[in-house]
Amino acid sequence: MYSIEPKQEYFVGIDSDGCVFDTMELKHKECFIPNIIKYYNLQAISKYAREAAEFVNLYSKSRGINRFPALVEALEWLQKRPEVQARGVEITIPQSLRQWIETETKLGNPALKAKVEETGDEDLKHALEWSEQVNRTVSEFVHDVPPYPMVRESLQKLSGKADMLVCSATPNEALKAEWSEHDLTQYVTEICGQESGSKKETLSNASKYAADHSLMIGDAPGDYKAAVANNCLFYPINPGEEEASWKRFHDEAIDRFFAGTFAGEYQQKLLEEFDSYLPEKPKWPVSA
Repeated sequence: MYSIEPKQEYFVGIDSDGCVFDTMELKHKECFIPNIIKYYNLQAISKYAREAAEFVNLYSKSRGINRFPALVEALEWLQKRPEVQARGVEITIPQSLRQWIETETKLGNPALKAKVEETGDEDLKHALEWSEQVNRTVSEFVHDVPPYPMVRESLQKLSGKADMLVCSATPNEALKAEWSEHDLTQYVTEICGQESGSKKETLSNASKYAADHSLMIGDAPGDYKAAVANNCLFYPINPGEEEASWKRFHDEAIDRFFAGTFAGEYQQKLLEEFDSYLPEKPKWPVSA
């Protein structure tokens, strides 16, 4: 976990994919999902595999979770889908992958590689190969995607008053490339991706600041949960309404944060609105 040395009075954690950059759809639809279909032999049910993975990663309350739990959840939804069962496609979820996810906090390729070297487990090795290929595909596809409008202006407005950390489940290398490409690294103290630990762990830096002086900006329920676990305020970037969310943050929420009027009624209104954007269950039929 990265430990910050407070220099400013306030602290702000910021998610990246789908929050600062409009990269979520691009990464999942063009990079993650084709490789899930390829590596987990889902060609015969590619339509349903795509739908399940998109639901988990983009259009549900699981949005934004780490790639490995997301992979398992997508496969779980496929197991419960009658159309998949009717086609006689057997969906197997490796128990060793489940166990690794449950016990490891740094859910990234370095930790998985170390586990593979330790155990020689073939299912973990396969998951690592899938994840490494995803990273290669991302490096080929994802570039020239600027931050949402009003992101830069918001970081500039926070600068000099708040210490800022990128708190993301994306690999560090990809994060640093994206933030550097658009000259945003100048505003943040550090970029903390999946190898740095979970968002909850990274946000534990908030404990070094006064009450209501720390804030997390995110676009997924997992970001909110990490904020709550660390007594952080939370500002949601609503999926599909990112530009309006950032404009409101710049024009209204930052001033409230610094003035001490963000907590309470104002934040509750934002949270209720945010909760309405993402469902817990898919629209398609699910078998027991």
